[in-house]
Amino acid sequence: MAPAELRILAVLSSPLPLRVLLLLSLLSAVDVVSAAAPPLKFGINYGQIANNLPHPTQVSGLLQSLNVNRVKLYDADPAVLTAFAGTGVEFIVGNEDLQNLTDARKARAWVAQHVQPFLPNTRITCITVGNEVLSGKDTVAMQNLLPAMQAVYQAVVALGLASQVNVSTAHSVNILASSYPPSSGVFREELGQYIQPILNFHAEVGSPFLINAYPFFAYKASPGSVSLPYVLFEPNPGVVDPNTNLTYDNMLYAQIDAMYAAMKAMGHTDLTVRISETGWPSKGDEDEVGATVANAAAYNGNLMKRIAMGQGTPLRPDVPIDVFVFALFNEDMKPGPASERNYGLFYPNGTPVYNLGFNGASFSPSPTLSSSSKPTITFLMAVVVLLSGFFL
Repeated sequence: MAPAELRILAVLSSPLPLRVLLLLSLLSAVDVVSAAAPPLKFGINYGQIANNLPHPTQVSGLLQSLNVNRVKLYDADPAVLTAFAGTGVEFIVGNEDLQNLTDARKARAWVAQHVQPFLPNTRITCITVGNEVLSGKDTVAMQNLLPAMQAVYQAVVALGLASQVNVSTAHSVNILASSYPPSSGVFREELGQYIQPILNFHAEVGSPFLINAYPFFAYKASPGSVSLPYVLFEPNPGVVDPNTNLTYDNMLYAQIDAMYAAMKAMGHTDLTVRISETGWPSKGDEDEVGATVANAAAYNGNLMKRIAMGQGTPLRPDVPIDVFVFALFNEDMKPGPASERNYGLFYPNGTPVYNLGFNGASFSPSPTLSSSSKPTITFLMAVVVLLSGFFL
């Protein structure tokens, strides 16, 4: 069965509110000659700490209709990986069980059970080992991080998957002792013993250095001194790095370049920084300044426009930013402040929290069609129209 046909079946088995959204998305997305848009080069974090999320098959149809081609999981959920088989969507999967992963046999068993069976039908391109370990307080986990990464990589190699799957871990920007100006970026001194060999590992195996960066936290902590336009990618005078004379018009790019500076201070200019998480909450507690729908829409919308432009940072203008937005859905069971449960681009019923123009219209002009070049409506589209009349 073709991927498009599978998407229709997923639509028709969906609950009514999600079905409406998916049908409308399919009508705008399926096989319209001369109007197909290339996938946007951005990914999305698919968190599942909730008790009201749609089935993965429905999520698969939604993301395909939105032209999202990369997904990051915090585990290796077989239901998700199965639902996306044959779609071409790239996956990052995760495992935070560092203690077990340091055991080479257990690491290989995990890769053999949770990664290998899904390849190549589902494109798994990276395994993240742990998440923000070095910004925590668990020194045992810090000590286990690199051995676990090495064991997982050795398992990937032993199973013949190294040409398809790389191994990394995601860090908070809090591993930096200094990030302003960006050229003064340096890692926290007490973390050097862990970071240096991890950087060496990345350079050896060719995997990216992943960071979770949230300008929202900087604004929330000091709204009186941090410029809102600067953190939202809105027009602003910018900030000049006095050491490089480079001008930064947003905080995220400054954070990325601070990481590059910190890595350079440890002898590495051979690594690529990728954003494994960034986003903005649409709602928060009373003391969470800036957590609004308008700001979330501005941050993610402006970021996606820059991704579509293939823009790089001031320090690395020829390296397009590589971003996974957090997150796909609001997750009602996440602990902590209200903002933690309100980072989603969508509500669990499939309706958007705010409009980001996922069909690409906001990123590039719509094609102009002459009377002789009207789009061809395929049989598949006609089937969707007819079936929608029966099921809505």
